[in-house]
Amino acid sequence: MRLNTLRPSPGSKPSAKRVGRGVGSGLGKTCGRGHKGQSARAGGFHKVGFEGGQMPMQRRLPKFGFNSRMSDLNAEIRLHELERISADIIDLSALRIAGMVGIKVSSAKVILSGTISKAVHLRGILVAIEAAGGKIEE
Repeated sequence: MRLNTLRPSPGSKPSAKRVGRGVGSGLGKTCGRGHKGQSARAGGFHKVGFEGGQMPMQRRLPKFGFNSRMSDLNAEIRLHELERISADIIDLSALRIAGMVGIKVSSAKVILSGTISKAVHLRGILVAIEAAGGKIEE
């Protein structure tokens, strides 16, 4: 192999479009720009993110963080936290007494985090079971 014999592989370097070379070329007259309008004109461009006068996306979205009001109503309980509760049947009131959830909480879900060594009875609490390919809610 010599430097003077190196060539790009066939088809990797397509020839440039030659615009304005007659009707038969397929890129004659308007040169692929269409008829009239901003993009058909020389120097016809607009800012990145311009949406035709509509309020642009970067100005419509909030600039700072967002705290969902639903997070006050829903709680997540981990498996290893359930071991600290001594009640026979664990429900929302037992979780409140143990200080695991706040007063405003209306629903709770047990998520698979940590381990548990004793059997527990849950009432009115969702359980997230991880299965192959995603989560299943029971």
